Amino acid sequence: MDRSSELADFLRTRRAGITPDQTGLPADGRARRVPGLRRDEVARLAGVSTEYYTRLEQGRGGNPSPEVLEALARALRLDAAEREHLVDLLARPTPARRAPGNPQRVRPGLHLMLHTLDHVPAFILGRRTDVLASNRLARAILTDFDALPVTRRNLARYYLLDPAARDRVGDWDRIAAETVAILRLEAGRYPHDRQLADLVGELTLRSAEFSDWWNDHRVLRRTHGTKRYHHPLVGDLHFSYESFQAPGDTDQTMCVYNVEPGSPTAESLQLLSNWTAPRHDTPAAPPDVR
Repeated sequence: MDRSSELADFLRTRRAGITPDQTGLPADGRARRVPGLRRDEVARLAGVSTEYYTRLEQGRGGNPSPEVLEALARALRLDAAEREHLVDLLARPTPARRAPGNPQRVRPGLHLMLHTLDHVPAFILGRRTDVLASNRLARAILTDFDALPVTRRNLARYYLLDPAARDRVGDWDRIAAETVAILRLEAGRYPHDRQLADLVGELTLRSAEFSDWWNDHRVLRRTHGTKRYHHPLVGDLHFSYESFQAPGDTDQTMCVYNVEPGSPTAESLQLLSNWTAPRHDTPAAPPDVR
């Protein structure tokens, strides 16, 4: 990933989404050839020179001070994820940031937590939205990731490339676009991740919508929200999800789909849980009491 062009495109798309009226800038009578703020208007709002902001947008601004970054973030109305992305794009490459290390592993305690949460869907995402582990209900509602080759267990690939996902995922356009924004945030953090580059290339070639969402330069860190699914056996399901980083590993995220007790979704989940429960064709042998 070309850091200079990524920074330039990110700053351009952010200022294009802000109108002068939103910032309180007075109208100057000049015709606008493109939507959003001009470079000089961003510079004025941030308290820097137009020349300096132009160099920054061209990837020639060096390392801005924290004060300048904060001023730019305010001028461009960046949210927390966008601020993080801006810092990532301006950071000097280091060995730790050039590429992730060894393949990710989920520790036994987190596997046990997934098993304990067997009454709701739960799964653990790693880098690139790789699905590192999932419980039975998560596999029943989304797709059986355990049945896929390890290299294909990826949430973005499921949402964007699996035809069944469009029928099963409510608000598919929104969820798929948000997932692309999550990948874009990670690309800023790990610009030399070869596996992420391969995934982006695959999605570019095989998904009709991916390129538009990717080129929008939207970034997102998912924390909580709502999701809807339609399951062919039990119908519509409504969840309030929570996502949080695993203690001790910021590259692993646990996602839990909560339901209101006594709700139609809770009843449907119980039905689905009973339907998918492992069945034992023969009774277990009695214990040896000799």
